[in-house]
Amino acid sequence: MAGIWLDVLDEIAGTCTAHGRADLLRTVRQKRAQLLDPALRVLVVGEPNQGKSQLVNAIVTAQVCPVGDGRTTVLPTVVRHAETASAVLVRTPPEPQATGVGGGPAVERTPLPLDRLAAGVSGTLVPPSGGGAHVEVGVPRALLGAGLVLVDTPGSDGAAGSGGAAPVTALHRADTVLLVSDSTRELSVAELNMLLHLTRSHPNVVVVQTKTDLVPDWRVVAERNRRHLQEAGVPAPLIPVSAALRMRAAVGDDHQLNAESGFPLLIARLRRDLAGKSDTLARMSVTALARAVVEQLAAPLRAELDNQQAAQREGPMARLHAAQREVDELRRCSTRWQNTLVDEMSDLLSDVEYDMRERTRQILRAVDEAFDTADPLTGWDVFQGWLERSLTEAARDNHEWLAQRCDWVARRVAGNFARYGHHVLPPWSMSVPDDLADRLPQLECPSVDRFTVSQKLLTGMKGSYGGMLMFGLALTLAGMPMINPVSVGFGALLGGKSIRDEGKQLLRRRQSLVKAAVQRHVDDFFVAMTKDCRDTVRQVQRLLRDHFTALTEELQEGIVESLRSAKQAAETDAAVRDRRQREIRAKMTGLARLYEQAQALTVGRPGPVVLEQSA
Repeated sequence: MAGIWLDVLDEIAGTCTAHGRADLLRTVRQKRAQLLDPALRVLVVGEPNQGKSQLVNAIVTAQVCPVGDGRTTVLPTVVRHAETASAVLVRTPPEPQATGVGGGPAVERTPLPLDRLAAGVSGTLVPPSGGGAHVEVGVPRALLGAGLVLVDTPGSDGAAGSGGAAPVTALHRADTVLLVSDSTRELSVAELNMLLHLTRSHPNVVVVQTKTDLVPDWRVVAERNRRHLQEAGVPAPLIPVSAALRMRAAVGDDHQLNAESGFPLLIARLRRDLAGKSDTLARMSVTALARAVVEQLAAPLRAELDNQQAAQREGPMARLHAAQREVDELRRCSTRWQNTLVDEMSDLLSDVEYDMRERTRQILRAVDEAFDTADPLTGWDVFQGWLERSLTEAARDNHEWLAQRCDWVARRVAGNFARYGHHVLPPWSMSVPDDLADRLPQLECPSVDRFTVSQKLLTGMKGSYGGMLMFGLALTLAGMPMINPVSVGFGALLGGKSIRDEGKQLLRRRQSLVKAAVQRHVDDFFVAMTKDCRDTVRQVQRLLRDHFTALTEELQEGIVESLRSAKQAAETDAAVRDRRQREIRAKMTGLARLYEQAQALTVGRPGPVVLEQSA
């Protein structure tokens, strides 16, 4: 009954419409019209010079297709039943400007004399204007009158439908395909590839091995060809025939020779196909068509699922994960730059204080060495100028080194933001103050005691009196008077020594007093400069902290906004992708169900199409 396979065929058409495949829908409609047509359209294909035209002539036992040396079939030849022998050249314009009654392209039909049939088939009567053309031949034969239509196609050197031989339009309208190969050789690789292509889209393919009358061991060739078909997985039977024996048997009405030609088996196969077209053959055709349609519809769906999975790994979800990593990295960067700033500023402060301490120690050692011999009363002005210059130079060198270290620290902290492309340092320029000398404490000359003339006179008198008294008493024992030249000389000598000793003691007191005063002054200088350096370091630290905190907040705001956008895009994309994947899986489930329905029409046909559904 036609109702079952027609329902499946209509469902295939509805599926093509739902998937938006107008090209497949046209193919399904053409297949529907073809299967409802009671005629059996047999397509004869094969490589050149294999005996295709002779095979068609032998089937109808009439010279409907020109054969012979130098005669090549260029235009397809359609052989059908007619009350009287006739030929028509049918041409279709390349573009359907003019339309026929059915809305299709206008077809030009030119009657062709039978003696011009060879010229029409060879294409010499068709101008090179493009479009399609074929020759229709009608002969009165009972087999053709039962509904058989034979189509002799030009020879093809490659796969079916290539090169202009065996047009694709004729292939998809065929009910049965006869691939012709002669007995002079085994099936070639090109023929096996052609068979593989044919059996994927046509359920009824037969290999006809011709010219058995020319090859004595044609049975060996046929057996090898059957083995090749089995190894290639081609479900096509092989029928050896001889067109020459068939035509000779028809002339002499020799039934035994006709049986020897092999044509009764081929004609019985064609009659069986003709009788079973509305049921068995139609079911097989619908199953094959369903396989081809499902494969073409499922392929883009599988590709879309694969693309969506790839996009899921590289799309908004990947950007979301990247934004989350950026947030974590910025958090680590914030911790790193803060630790770097605190550590470097602590080291800087310690190094600056040590540098200032070392410079002042060198100045104090130079002061001690100078006043071990120098008298403050005579060289104070020169010493005071040298000390001020030395302290000013020490303060300037210390501040220059401080400025260099602060700039280095700023660049060190900014290095933590290198991955973000931010190398901008704070808008400040630290330099040595111009009024640095004015900031130094003033050194006042300490009040030192001078060794005046009256002090020298008194010191000399004290020393000379004691000496003169001591020696005078000693000389009185010798009977000399207490005051005598000797005692006076010794008194003068001791008086001078007392003056010299007192002068040295006063010098050492002045030197000690000056050293102590310079020590206090340098200490005051150190305290003042250290305080100034500490204030500068804290100011720089606050400046760097505020600058890089603002930079971190700016980066954080941008990254958080990017994270928010990526999250929203990921959620939207996931929803759209999930919805689309459900739609695709639903369509693929529908395709699988459709294919199962088509498979149920036949038993023992090739296995089902694998519909891969990605998870």
